[in-house]
Amino acid sequence: MKTSAGRLAALGCAGLVAASVTGCGSVTDAVKGDGAKAITMGTTATTGVLDPAGAYDSGAWLVLRNSFQSLLAYPAASSAPIPDAAQSCEFTGGEATLYHCTLKSGLKFSNGHPLTAADVVYSIERTKKIKDDNGPVGLLDTIKSVEAKGDTEVVFHLAQPDATLPAKLATPAGAIVDHQVFPADKLLANDKLVGSGPYKIDSIENMGDGKVPGKIVLSANGNYTGDAKLRNKKFNVRYFDKADALKDALDKGDVDLTDNSLEPNTAAQVRSDQQGGKTDLQVVEGDSNDTRSLVFNTKDATTGNVAVRQAAAQLIDRKTLARDVFARTVQPVYSMVPAGVTGHNTSFFDKYGDQDVAKAKAILAAAKVQTPVKLSLTWSRSRAEGAESEMLKKQLEAGGLFQVTVQHEADWEAFKKGWTDGKYQAYVVGWFADYPDADNYVAPLIVEGGAYHHGWDDPRISQKLVPEALKQADRGAAAPTYNQIQTIVAENVPLIPLFQNKAFYAAKSSITGVESTVDTTGVFRFWEIARSGGK
Repeated sequence: MKTSAGRLAALGCAGLVAASVTGCGSVTDAVKGDGAKAITMGTTATTGVLDPAGAYDSGAWLVLRNSFQSLLAYPAASSAPIPDAAQSCEFTGGEATLYHCTLKSGLKFSNGHPLTAADVVYSIERTKKIKDDNGPVGLLDTIKSVEAKGDTEVVFHLAQPDATLPAKLATPAGAIVDHQVFPADKLLANDKLVGSGPYKIDSIENMGDGKVPGKIVLSANGNYTGDAKLRNKKFNVRYFDKADALKDALDKGDVDLTDNSLEPNTAAQVRSDQQGGKTDLQVVEGDSNDTRSLVFNTKDATTGNVAVRQAAAQLIDRKTLARDVFARTVQPVYSMVPAGVTGHNTSFFDKYGDQDVAKAKAILAAAKVQTPVKLSLTWSRSRAEGAESEMLKKQLEAGGLFQVTVQHEADWEAFKKGWTDGKYQAYVVGWFADYPDADNYVAPLIVEGGAYHHGWDDPRISQKLVPEALKQADRGAAAPTYNQIQTIVAENVPLIPLFQNKAFYAAKSSITGVESTVDTTGVFRFWEIARSGGK
């Protein structure tokens, strides 16, 4: 399989940085929220660029999913996209190389311009032409060409089989832009954006250096003809650079609800207070699709030994990590594909079970590895700060088999360069999938060393199993192939899946509908949120 170099190079928050409470940027003090008529949501997933051709982080996609349409979209609690701007879409031919969509009739952008097949073609070709280093162009790299047939027919010609194309088109990478508004060769300013989604962007208040959004005001798009039924007419998004600042704004009533941005112990305390009747806040808990892994540099003299990696896998105690460090705001995961996504299994538990020092010792002894194994463990961002790595150190040092030195690289860009250059032996990184398909947790992280640059590749996976899975338009039918892949990964341990985050959305008691939009799709649907009593 051809690895998406553009996508791996971007490594945006949407693609890789789920485990940071500081997001992808920094803002100063945020402005006050609007009055009771607007619902205001707070997040630490700060962002810079909103143009779909250059936006590739969770803070931008949060807004774009609600203000732009794509051909397809994810319904609640489903990993299978369904038509959105399209009336229907399907693969034609024997393999997944030709994809045909028919648009709904009467589609319009919020400015009243008609949305036609020409706009779809323009949007895809524009993103590929601009090829923004920080954008989502890598998600479209299997598209060889796209053509419009009349106003309602769109045909995608793929360079190779790619059954995940519908999933990719259901993300903001497939957002449809107005060809009369968006320039073909450069990004459009944030305050000029025009989409056809349920909401339109009314205004953006920038913070800090004047380039980073601090508040985005959206209102119902009167020209929207899609399936979403809006339960509010106005929705604001406010960005914070610190989780404690967000919690303070929630306490003061400056925001009505938060996304999954609160510090783990804070979220757990809010939940406890809610259960004890001590707060007017409510917490909605649900599945999340972002995962966290301990990654090994397989080119290193020490961690290049598979026995060392297997012994480490035998020593990890995910349940204790989830309970004692993350206050049960995460759940243990034993495969690369998280629970809730088709293709999930328990390959690491099947191979290693619970923590077992005796088994780890036997693995090292059989390979004639001298103990204690000296190992450096590096981290940069974590919702639990240094407590996560310290717990991993404690677990790995059980029985005296490892001697671990923890290193903190505060500079995120330096951290990424460090693992790319093979500077670290072991490092802890989070992954926030672009779309809820098993392939998005496998190919980008395993094929040819993957985004983590662990240096490991298995031809059985990269040359046979992944390409085979991408020919399966029925994604459920591909699950056995992904099971095989995960079994091979568990045997070789280029990385150890640790946990997947739970989603903890905190809201005022007057806010309803949050439970309708917290699921593994990663899509937060503004239109589901309402204020009780209509206030």
